[in-house]
Amino acid sequence: MKRLLPDQGLPRSAASLLTQSGWDVIHVSEIGMSRADDVDVLSRGRAEGRICVTLDADFHALLATSGERTPSVIRIRKEGLDAVNPNHS
Repeated sequence: MKRLLPDQGLPRSAASLLTQSGWDVIHVSEIGMSRADDVDVLSRGRAEGRICVTLDADFHALLATSGERTPSVIRIRKEGLDAVNPNHS
């Protein structure tokens, strides 16, 4: 099972929905890391074998310059993803 660690920029509700769907997800705010530096979030993900999920572009650069091979990072880009309500005229 994939284990995820969503960063503060992502809503806790997303973590909750993924958990309800059977994913192993812990949002950073659930573990007292709401204001943690990105390096610390990466370290936590590495220690727990979790994939870090973020909106921040710098996670990949931090991982690359650290020399570490883990954790994996998923960056979600918001551009062009505004929801369109099909029931709204």
